[in-house]
This record gives sequence, C-alpha cells and structure tokens, in this order.
Amino acid sequence: MYKTVSETAKDLSMPEEMVLRYIYEGRIKAVHDGEQFLINSDQFDTYLEQLKLLKEEMELWQNTPIPDDMDVRDED
Repeated sequence: MYKTVSETAKDLSMPEEMVLRYIYEGRIKAVHDGEQFLINSDQFDTYLEQLKLLKEEMELWQNTPIPDDMDVRDED
C-alpha cells in the first residue's frame, strides 16, 4: 500500500521534513508521481515490529522492581 509523505510521517511518528530527507538520502524508498512522493508502507513492517518489541521490553524493564541487595543486612 502506498502512502504520502505526511501519512508515512504520522505512522512513523517523525516530522515530514525528516521523512523527505531520508527519501533524498535513499534511506526510504519512494516513487515520485510528478506531484508528490509515494512510499510503499510494507518496507516499514520489520521496523515497526522491532519498535513495538523494544517498547515492550523497556516497559517491562521499567516496571521490574529492584531486588533487595543480599549484602545490605550483612554486617561484618
């Protein structure tokens, strides 16, 4: 499915200028139809999956309580 630059920026939570810069740098593949760039959204599937996993891992890490230190009660 092809999306415009603004739709892609919204999906990736990036500014439109950054998406355009990535297109010009070749980091995002796009087709120019004479008026605007069209971007195939399938190229971001892996990126979005990895981003979702990273967010879940960070949330799990942040919600994990700090274990008690075993040496705290040890008074030599």
